[in-house]
Amino acid sequence: MSAPASPDRVPGTVYECSGTRAIAGLSSLLERFDGFIVDQWGVLHDGVTSYPGAIDCLRRLRASGKHVVVLSNSGKREEENVRQMQRLGFDASLFDRFIGAGEDARAAIAARESAFHRTLGTRCFPFTRDGDVSLLEGLGLEIVGSVEAADFLAVIGIDSPQRNCVDYESELQAGIERGLALVCANPDIVRVSPQGTLEAPGVLAQRYEALGGRVFYHGKPYPAIYRSCLNAMPQCAAERVVTVGDSMEHDVLGARRAGLASVFVAGGIHAEVLVTQWGEMPTLERWQRFAADAAVKPDYLLAALVW
Repeated sequence: MSAPASPDRVPGTVYECSGTRAIAGLSSLLERFDGFIVDQWGVLHDGVTSYPGAIDCLRRLRASGKHVVVLSNSGKREEENVRQMQRLGFDASLFDRFIGAGEDARAAIAARESAFHRTLGTRCFPFTRDGDVSLLEGLGLEIVGSVEAADFLAVIGIDSPQRNCVDYESELQAGIERGLALVCANPDIVRVSPQGTLEAPGVLAQRYEALGGRVFYHGKPYPAIYRSCLNAMPQCAAERVVTVGDSMEHDVLGARRAGLASVFVAGGIHAEVLVTQWGEMPTLERWQRFAADAAVKPDYLLAALVW
C-alpha cells in the first residue's frame, strides 16, 4: 500500500514544507479520510490530564461518522487501557477499539506461531511498572523473580523516574550471560508526563539488543500492529485512513511502513525543540530545521489535536 495522493490544497493549510502541510485543525481532513488511528500519550493526554480540545475533537470525529482507533505502545491489557482513558474523560464511545502493543505481544506469546516465540519457554522474568504483570496472566507462564530462573525476558514496563535504564543493567547483563531472548511489549523510548519526558520501556529492549541480546519488538513502528488497526475498522479502505501521533520514530515511521498517511502532532514528545508553548504551531523555520534531520516526513503537521 502507498500513502494516498494529496490534493493541491488542503483547507486550513497554514504553510507547506517539503511535502508536509501544516494544518490548523483535524477538521481539515474530513473529506480526505474516513478512519483515524490516534496515539494516546502526547496526543490525547499526558497520563494525568487530557489535553485541551482532544475530547471535543474525538466527539466531532464520531459525530461526523468517522471511525477512530486509539493505537498505543502501552504494555497493558485493552480493558485497562480503556478504563484509563475513561478516567481521563474519554468515554469508550469515542473510539471503535483500543489497540495496544501489549495485547499484540500477549497474543504472540500465546500462539507461538513465529520461530522466535516458539523458543521462549514458560518461565518469564518481566520488567514492569509498579509490579504489574497482568499482561502475562492466563498464558500458562510461570512468573519468576530472578533472571537466573527464567527461560525468557519480557519488557512490559519501566519504573522511571525512580529506576531508569542504567539501574537495570545487572538484570540485562544476566540475561545476556544466559543467552535469553527478550520480548518487548512496549517499544516506546520516552513518554510524556506533567514533569516532562521520561524514559519508557523500549530503552531496556534497545539496551539489551545493543549488548547482543535477541529482541522481538511488538507495536509501533512495526507493520503488524497497523494491520490490527485496519482490521478493527473494516469499513475503511486503507487509502482513506490516516494516523495521528507525536513521535517521528514510532508514529510517522510506522505509518510510512504500513503505507498509511500521517499527521504529526508538534505538542508531544518533540515539543521542546519545536514550540515555545503548548498549542502553538511551529514556525516554518523551526519545522525546516527539525524535518531536515528526520528519516521520514509526515503528510500533515498539527500543533495539537484540535478541531
